[in-house]
Amino acid sequence: MSAAKYEPRLKALYKEKITKELREEFGYSTLMQVPKLEKIVLNVGCGEATINKKALDSVLRELSLITGRKPIKTKAKKSIAQFKIRTGMEIGAMVTLRGYYMYEFLDRLVNISLPRVKDFRGTNPNAFDGHGNYAMGVKEQIIFPEIDYDSIEKVSGLNIVITTTARTDGEAKSLLQKMGMPFRK
Repeated sequence: MSAAKYEPRLKALYKEKITKELREEFGYSTLMQVPKLEKIVLNVGCGEATINKKALDSVLRELSLITGRKPIKTKAKKSIAQFKIRTGMEIGAMVTLRGYYMYEFLDRLVNISLPRVKDFRGTNPNAFDGHGNYAMGVKEQIIFPEIDYDSIEKVSGLNIVITTTARTDGEAKSLLQKMGMPFRK
């Protein structure tokens, strides 16, 4: 008796439908040329961590709730006197998602979290870096259903970078659009 191997809904959709559509759209000769998701990186900067060490702990807890993975603390690379930051000070947190976690997070982001944003008109279609990677910012972490509004200490934003194997921005935009990313018209 074998248990069925779990596969995220978005990954199954990619394998069954999106790869065929991208091959037809861009004329790829092999399946290996079709762009795919490589990783998703979530980054939170916590400037308050220079004064209040507990602020960074709450950011770490919220980031682990959102992603299901353990975040790491990021350290300052340079000293900046105006912000009272010294080299090596812990001032943020980040998580890199790959595999199942990546597909699950993107599915929840596109279908649950982004529609919860007040006055949401779509994500910026010009936020590509020229090499097929997409970056976006979220102003409030409370759009994620895992975060309990009453338990948060401070509303903070986060950066989300979606890295793909696409060579051009057009290929990456088409891939993300087919995965459900709601780009602004």
